[in-house]
Amino acid sequence: MNLALFDLDHTLIPIDSDYEWGQFLCRVGAVDAAAFTARNNEFYQQYQQGRLNPVEYLEFAFGTLKRFPRSQLDAWHAQFMDEVILPAMRKEARALVDEHKGAGELVAIITATNRFVTGPIAKAFGIDHLIAAEPELAADGNITGRLIGTPPYGPGKVTNVHAWLASLGKKLSDFERSTFYSDSQNDIPLLSLVTHPVATN
Repeated sequence: MNLALFDLDHTLIPIDSDYEWGQFLCRVGAVDAAAFTARNNEFYQQYQQGRLNPVEYLEFAFGTLKRFPRSQLDAWHAQFMDEVILPAMRKEARALVDEHKGAGELVAIITATNRFVTGPIAKAFGIDHLIAAEPELAADGNITGRLIGTPPYGPGKVTNVHAWLASLGKKLSDFERSTFYSDSQNDIPLLSLVTHPVATN
């Protein structure tokens, strides 16, 4: 069996889902648009420059999600999918995913964006395995604002891939061919590890 890993933002989709989620929250009036946009833009610039502190950013993101009940967040996310994500999902990306799945490969998305934002996107692509930043959930399903584990960002993507494969009873060397698609300099550690790195966009 072969392995195919996909970064999400600006790789499978031509937008940054995390950034767009923040912009969506501003549009629906969930957050103070001026203050949130300024902070969100600051983090986004840090990401583009390869100097983002992922824990600091995720604490900001989860702190925002913590303020709302899960039912409200899920309703907003369904609207976000319809208005922002689904129109951005290109047929070429769907076809590439289906090609790897059709070949019987183990397919996963690995993204520094959190699971709340990306879980429904992975489902829309028909991808069962998602490695993402994990928000802690309370017993009632609400987001507590805390991060679980190591963020899958930079070298953290390597750590998370190894842990995920171990949970399946596998290791990277078990795969004759391992492919990773990514647009980002932040993903060079994982691109350097697989047998077939693919730089996108």
